[in-house]
Amino acid sequence: MVHDFRMGIVAGLDSSSESTHIIVCDAETGAVLKQGYAPHPVAGQPDEAKAYEIDPQSWLLSLGEACGGGLLEGVRAIGVAARQDAVLALDAMGTPVRPALVGSDQRMQGAAADLTDSLGGRGAWAEAVGNVPQAQLPVTKLAWLRREEPEAAQRAAQVLLPQDWLVWQLLGRPQRRTTDRGAASATGYYSTAGETWRGDLVAAALGHEAGLPEVLGPAESAGRTPEGLVISAGTGETMAAAFGLGVGVGDAVVTLGASGAVFAVHDRALPDPSGIITSLADATGMHLPVVHTANAVRALRGTAELLGLDPKDLAGLSELALRSTPGSHGLVLLPYLEGERTPDLPHTAGSLHGLRRESMKPEHMARAAFEGMLCSLADAIGVLRGRGVTVDRVFLLGAAAELPAVQALAPALLGAQVVVPEAADYTALGAARQAAWAWGVGEGRFSPDAPPPWPGAAHQVFEPGDELPVGQAVRQQYTAVREQQFPGALPVDAG
Repeated sequence: MVHDFRMGIVAGLDSSSESTHIIVCDAETGAVLKQGYAPHPVAGQPDEAKAYEIDPQSWLLSLGEACGGGLLEGVRAIGVAARQDAVLALDAMGTPVRPALVGSDQRMQGAAADLTDSLGGRGAWAEAVGNVPQAQLPVTKLAWLRREEPEAAQRAAQVLLPQDWLVWQLLGRPQRRTTDRGAASATGYYSTAGETWRGDLVAAALGHEAGLPEVLGPAESAGRTPEGLVISAGTGETMAAAFGLGVGVGDAVVTLGASGAVFAVHDRALPDPSGIITSLADATGMHLPVVHTANAVRALRGTAELLGLDPKDLAGLSELALRSTPGSHGLVLLPYLEGERTPDLPHTAGSLHGLRRESMKPEHMARAAFEGMLCSLADAIGVLRGRGVTVDRVFLLGAAAELPAVQALAPALLGAQVVVPEAADYTALGAARQAAWAWGVGEGRFSPDAPPPWPGAAHQVFEPGDELPVGQAVRQQYTAVREQQFPGALPVDAG
């Protein structure tokens, strides 16, 4: 099929921790036309600390390689999404004062604790910005910079996030610098409830005031490149992924990585004094409360290794688990192998309960691992439901979502319809959809009040069906063990 290039062609750019992925789409339908990919250049890393520092020029080099071969020919607009756990401090001339600080760098833990105390504790931070300082937050990295590299901190005149910097570069480094509310909400110095920067928190962290980018609305354009391409506001990777998936009110997304995360679309900010909920904004004008777990697939891999299976290939563990029965013959795994964030038990360890001679079989231990992981994620969903967030449908993301045991157990244990989208870069798709929105508003094709009506991702659907009462019984068994070992660690209604 030959595309009519008189219509809108847009591109979405996903600058992740390791690579740049670009997807070119039809602005009207969301159909993917072509793609480009390039890894970020890897420099020698003489010590572990350097793994948390990146020269931002590597993002531009990767971008240039990814869009080679005429990939952007005919493109009218570009959207940019990038990692949320990074920050760039620029001097008065717009030059980075040091490499970007990225990731959940454990060097930042002391700075996070000091910041938390400086404002009066976790509750005060949650009320102020919807976030409690953690190692990955930009505000924490600025505080670390002030403490460890005061000369660099003193030269910092402007603070940008990765997608802000990339947008600025694409536009030819204009005087105006911009961001969107979604990305801003993940900094630790933007109030999701007040929809405004907290420059005083930047000053408290960095030691002095610094310039912050203008926050654009969801459908606004950051400007045009010298070649005339529209550049949309850009956003963070989580917000772009939600936008690319097309989730709305009533939907939650569960990501199954080594750790886990649950986020859902909601109509208001949810400041949480406990710090369990991170109150983010999304890329459409709504809110995106997030609850993290420290353990998800790592519990499956650990169990596989314990049972003598390949921890990199979980298909065997899944097959084994399905030979057992609901409740794992009385075994309950609390999968807190790396401490836990939900509930907030950073120094605890995992535990296996209900061992009897008849339950000490590989299939029961395998099923206990799947049930424990999913019940832990159900706890995270319960925290959101306990704050009034509607969750009727759960999207599962990650390679583990394809495992038969996950698909068989998740609907009943999570208490909702489960959707497993086909594998795709939803972050890049969300960035492209944002580009289509900004371009379409300027062309009079789309309303600034409603994003392009792209179809949802192709997916499989799994219903709880008759298994729901069985899943509730398994959840009650898990909750009883959790409450016995850690009473009151989660609100009662989170179980």
